[in-house]
Formats: sequence, C-alpha cells, structure tokens
Amino acid sequence: MLSLNLEIVQPLDGKRGPTSCSDNRVIPNVSTRPADGEERHEERPALSDRERAILRLVVEEFIDEAGPVGSRSLAKESSLDLSAASIRNTMADLEDMGYLDHPYTSAGRVPTRMGYRTFVDELMDTPELTPVERQVLKMRLEQLVSDTDELLRESTRLLSKLSNLLGIALTPRLSTGVLDRLDIVPLSGSRLMFVLSMRGGVVKTVVLRFDVDLGRSEIDRAVSLLNERLAGLTLQEIRETYTERLGDLRDQTGLVDLIVDEAPVLFSEPEEGRLQFEGTENILTQPEFQEPDDVRRLIEIIEDEDRVVEVLENLFESDPDAVGTATVRIGGENDDEEMDAYSIVTSPYQLGDTIGTLGVIGPPRMDYARAVALVENAANVINRPADESPPSDPDPSTAS
Repeated sequence: MLSLNLEIVQPLDGKRGPTSCSDNRVIPNVSTRPADGEERHEERPALSDRERAILRLVVEEFIDEAGPVGSRSLAKESSLDLSAASIRNTMADLEDMGYLDHPYTSAGRVPTRMGYRTFVDELMDTPELTPVERQVLKMRLEQLVSDTDELLRESTRLLSKLSNLLGIALTPRLSTGVLDRLDIVPLSGSRLMFVLSMRGGVVKTVVLRFDVDLGRSEIDRAVSLLNERLAGLTLQEIRETYTERLGDLRDQTGLVDLIVDEAPVLFSEPEEGRLQFEGTENILTQPEFQEPDDVRRLIEIIEDEDRVVEVLENLFESDPDAVGTATVRIGGENDDEEMDAYSIVTSPYQLGDTIGTLGVIGPPRMDYARAVALVENAANVINRPADESPPSDPDPSTAS
C-alpha cells in the first residue's frame, strides 16, 4: 500500500534499445498537445514526402549518435535513393522552415523543438515494446500490487534502467480519494496511529498524542461510530463537513473530540513526499550530462519537489482523461523555464478514485517511441480503478 506518514509530536549513450515496430509508419497513440503559445500542427510549414522522410531520418540518427547529422551519412546509410547533394538541399530547406538547425558552420544538422514535435506527432514509429519486455514489466510490477510504495519505486527504477532516463512517479492527490476505512492503532508512549485506508490501496497514517489509556474494545466502538459517519466520503468532503458529521456523536473516550480538533491535519493533503525518482546514475550516461554544470542543474531541479510536482500536475490537467496514455512535452513546451532543457514523457495512472503520474525526464534527444512505450506499459500495469481495488488489509497495524 502507498503509505503517507505524518507524526505530530540499459542502452547507453542515447542508443535506442530493442523496440518492436511496425514497418508501416503510422501516427502513435500519444497525446501531443502543445503548450499554450506553441505552434500548432496546422501552423507548421507543410512538408513534402521527401522532406518528411529526411526529417525522420535526421531525428532518428541524431537520437542514436548524439551528433550533427550530415547529408553524406544519410545518403550512405539510408534507403533513400537520393544523392548527398539532393539530401543536403532538402536539409537546407528544412532548416529554413525551422525544423532543423546546425550548431556551427559546415556542421551537420540537428532537430529543433519543432522538428522533434513533428517527429513525435507524425513520423515516429508506433510505440511498442518486445513481448519479452512487456512480460518483464508485468511480472516485476504485478507482484508488488499490494504494496503501492514499493510498486512506484520499482516502476521508476525499471523505467530508468530500460530507457537511461530519469524515472519519476507522482503519488496521487488524496483529496479526491474515497475513505474506505479509518482505524486507530495504540502505540507506546501515549500515542495513537490513525490509519486512513483509501479505495485503491492508498494509505495515510498520522500519529497523535493521546494521554488517556483506553482498552481495545473502547477504541473499536469509537472506530465503528467514526466509520459510520465518514467511510465512503472523499477527504475533501470530510475536511469541509467534519464538524456537522461528528458534532452530535456521544463518545466518552475523547477520540471523537481528538479527531475533530486534528481534522485539518488528519484529512489534509500531504505537503511533501509525493515525488519519487530513480536512476540518476542512468541519465548521467547521456552525453548531455557530461559537464559538471549540466549535472548540477539537473540535480537542483529534481530536488525542487514543488517545481517538479507543479509541472507534472500541469501536464495531467492538460488531458485528465488520458489514464494509461502518454503525453509528451518537448523542451520549452514545459511550463517552467528552468526545465526548457528537458523533455518529459508521462502518463496518468489511477488508484481507486485518485490519480497519480508516472514518467521519465531526459534531454530532448531521447528515444521518444521507446519512452512512450515504456511509460504507457508501466502505467497500465499500475492502473487500478476503484472497481478493481484489492481487498483492504485486514490488520491495520501492518500499515507503515
């Protein structure tokens, strides 16, 4: 179970891994909604079939090789029946239209953000994993379905390992979660642990001081009264109506009074600890992170939880119904200037009535098809709507 606790007192250097792809080039099932102000698909300069083919090859080779792409290498290595001069002229046209750029005089070309966006929207292979990779993800994650904390940690580890990007997970907001059951567990030192079990397996625990010595039967009676009034409501509903719902309860133990006094804490949204990330050592193998300043900037960003959470939640709000479907934001499409140097591929997942986010962060030069396939497959394994929730843990004292 995902436990939120509060106590008061492989491919290297950007090389693409094995991806099973169709020979037919079709538009993938990817949400590619540009950020506000970003050029829309219909506003991009129209491309001929030759220009589209060469743009796709430039992007794919740049992703593989991490260096400017020249016309001569495309003429030798591609199946295009074109001379180097013809390819060079087409690349120059693509540069004039804003799809390609070149880092310095006489160098080959590199994709611009618009080039990447067109590639993702229109030219990228259908995102797929091999059957073996899908089976590995399913086996590794499904065995952790009853421990959501470890499930998310393992998901981010696998995403990072299989993509050489930074795996990220954002735990769900609890306000929309429906309370399945509230339990109270006596602890040593005049303390009680309140266990809020939500539909879908998310658990929040809060430890409060309580100096009255109560027997188990007295606690059970109070818990039964509390669940009659609160179970089946969202935490937001409880926060807004707890006084009216609990004010008339006759309880000699003092537990109801304690819950009323501490309701803003008990039923609150956690202020931190929602972001998990794994795989810093993997993303540092990418050529974009070989300089100390680049590494420092990346670490500063991922350690700023509020910033990353805001960006990820903005991505979700752009398409809240896309559970299990990836959204791709490229460089400056992100809502934070400090994250302009990174691309993000995310997918919402559902636990009961709550929604979290799973994904990867990396340089714009990432294998988008593979990233999309990995994120979507992992999110679909994790996804557990309310009607598919596992049974609640019969022993609340096992909550961590």
